[in-house]
Amino acid sequence: MGRRCCWRRRGLVVASLGAAFLLLCTAPRALRLAFENRALGSLWLGGERKSPLQLLYDLDQNPPSLLAEVHRQRRDLLRRTCSRLTRRQHLLRPEDLRHVLVDDAHGLLYCYVPKVACTNWKRVLLALSGRAHGDPSAIPAHQVHAPGSLPSLADFSPAEINRRLRAYLAFLFVREPFERLASAYRNKFARPYSEAFQRRYGTRIVRRLRPGAHADALAHGHDVRFAEFLSYLLDPRTRRDEPFNEHWERAHALCHPCRLRYDVVGKFETLAEDAAFVLDLVGESKLSFPTPPRPKAAAVRDQAARLFQDISPFYQRRLFDLYKMDFLLFNYSAPSYLRLH
Repeated sequence: MGRRCCWRRRGLVVASLGAAFLLLCTAPRALRLAFENRALGSLWLGGERKSPLQLLYDLDQNPPSLLAEVHRQRRDLLRRTCSRLTRRQHLLRPEDLRHVLVDDAHGLLYCYVPKVACTNWKRVLLALSGRAHGDPSAIPAHQVHAPGSLPSLADFSPAEINRRLRAYLAFLFVREPFERLASAYRNKFARPYSEAFQRRYGTRIVRRLRPGAHADALAHGHDVRFAEFLSYLLDPRTRRDEPFNEHWERAHALCHPCRLRYDVVGKFETLAEDAAFVLDLVGESKLSFPTPPRPKAAAVRDQAARLFQDISPFYQRRLFDLYKMDFLLFNYSAPSYLRLH
């Protein structure tokens, strides 16, 4: 089957392989070409206003604001890094798109990465879609994470997937990989309200990596050490048995940024500004993104540093290699507390 990209500079081909597989290939992007077909660019609200993607294109044509320029640079860096580091296209199955959520009313695609404010972004999408009303921060977490609460790109046919990928504004939010990993560990293994998670993964980790473990730990998995958690991630049996859990899976493996076009790359470290930038493009600047008080960046870094201080340089290097693509694609430097040499 041929692999010809159908948009000269911002192309994306979705080819069906039987009923199970999709081949999505992207060429270097230019927003302009998405709107040469006026039918594509004028469907929003009957043509009453521009789509978020058109507004982003307009920002790129005018003297951009400082924030718009930051996002253009992030897009360009992501594209260049993908070109340099990826040599072959690969098949994406429909289930590979399950993390990409769809808002048809506003022309949005959001790829969620756990531990990067995804609960609050889902709250905002529920409010935008009309599935929930009022202040997004008041929407209960169980409603946010209920299966089917928001449609996924994986739910559509190849033709419908392709149409949305061409015409919608696609965005994701990322985080410094090791701070995200430390947050996942603290949230899932060091807090008492994650009992179900600890029984599923904690007991597995203890059984595999702690000889002579106490019966209580084997039954509940409630006291997994950070070193054991990292050993579990680095153990080849872990990914051979099943994919990583989404809370510690690499962002690039969840969102496929070298296969799918992303127009906005938001960062946890600049969450408030980047969220406001997206909501401005949507035309919902009055909608308040939930931003509960968070520790200062230095405190978050110190928390991660304390967890990693007892990890040997050998395992630090192996772990960095495991998450290296996220560091490179999203322009994060190796943490200064690591001993990689």
